[in-house]
Amino acid sequence: MNLSLWLAVRALLLAVCGGAGAFFGRRYIDHPDGWIHGAAIGLAALSVTLLLFDTLRMRALARWLVTDTARPAPVHTGPLAELGYRIDRALKAREAMTASEQDRIAQFLSAIEASPNGVLLLNAADRIQWMNRVSAEHFGLDPQRDLEQSITNLVRAPAFVTMMRAGQHREPIVIPVPGGRSLSVQLRPYGDGMKLLLSQDITERERNESMRREFVANVSHELRSPLTVLMGFIETLSDVEMDAAERARIYALMSQQGQRMLSLVTDSLTLAQIEGSSRPRVDTWIDVGGLLERIGSDARAFDQGRHVVTVEAGPPARISGTESELYSAVWNLVSNALRYTADGGSVSVRWRLEPGGRGEFSVTDTGIGIRREHLPRLTERFYRVDSGRSRETGGTGLGLSIVKHVAQRHGGELRIESEPGKGSTFTLVLPASRIDADAPCPAGDR
Repeated sequence: MNLSLWLAVRALLLAVCGGAGAFFGRRYIDHPDGWIHGAAIGLAALSVTLLLFDTLRMRALARWLVTDTARPAPVHTGPLAELGYRIDRALKAREAMTASEQDRIAQFLSAIEASPNGVLLLNAADRIQWMNRVSAEHFGLDPQRDLEQSITNLVRAPAFVTMMRAGQHREPIVIPVPGGRSLSVQLRPYGDGMKLLLSQDITERERNESMRREFVANVSHELRSPLTVLMGFIETLSDVEMDAAERARIYALMSQQGQRMLSLVTDSLTLAQIEGSSRPRVDTWIDVGGLLERIGSDARAFDQGRHVVTVEAGPPARISGTESELYSAVWNLVSNALRYTADGGSVSVRWRLEPGGRGEFSVTDTGIGIRREHLPRLTERFYRVDSGRSRETGGTGLGLSIVKHVAQRHGGELRIESEPGKGSTFTLVLPASRIDADAPCPAGDR
């Protein structure tokens, strides 16, 4: 019922009750103005009744506001109904707005939770208010148990405590955390005294940076030695008179040192190219027989008859990958075997398929062998079991590192078996997903 109709009904009730009171007052009250007294009594009675009725409705409306606004307002007529309707609409609008804000906050926290970096919220007293899963892992915290704890009581790294006491740090700091990891941590103030603690695991980055510095230092050292020798020979040739035989000997040594530098630069560029390129495609196929034929031909030309070189192509097959990389990997294994096997020894190259579908290139020699403690480090850059012998044979110290990277890029692995005095076997294992053993690859597909 709208307000106008409600007022009309009230006016009609007043008129009816006033008229009825005047009628009965004129008839039953023994007084010249009895009809006035009767009308007053009727109106007073109606007013008291309406007042009691409105009071009850106001109590019902108040009870609804306090206890159960989820139901519709209990008053359906009059001004109180209008008031209840407006209150009900305002409450529902507020609830909708609150739900929307809660959804937005939940989405925001979900996005932070999915971040690869750590995010931790601190209040003005540096107590933890919230943290995402990554931040908890970074600092070794419990997202529930450690809430409201002081962050400096839980993270005690001196540099971190100093940063927190300063209250603000423009540049990130690096702190060690359990597990041998390193964190980059930055503090950002926001809001009313609140702070945002951002963390990032930089262990891998620091390891790569350390490897880069070590690589540059090693390359510089490896290049310095042959350059020093070359400069000495050049000075000798320019200052000292010598016969043709001695001059030829020096030229041969200079050529050897130049070849050593060229090999080092070539292997360095090959390794950099392998590390920086995308994963090999799976739709490019290489004929294993053709690859081994090249390896055998190059090995015999390189060896010049000093060893017995055998190549077993095994069953026909194709490999999915990059031919230049696979050739480089197998050739490095073969050339290493030839370098570290005494004249008259044997080197065999074999391809075979495992029952599970994987393929193996294995290179076996009858060389000097390698002690067990050296095996885990053989694929490190510039690692040498005997540095003097490596330089004599022309090795750069990068060959096995190249093999390892090629194997990993093709989803495989490098296995090493060796025993001092009994030779070594290096096996490049490739996954079944990159092997097609049904038929050899036609020459035009390579």
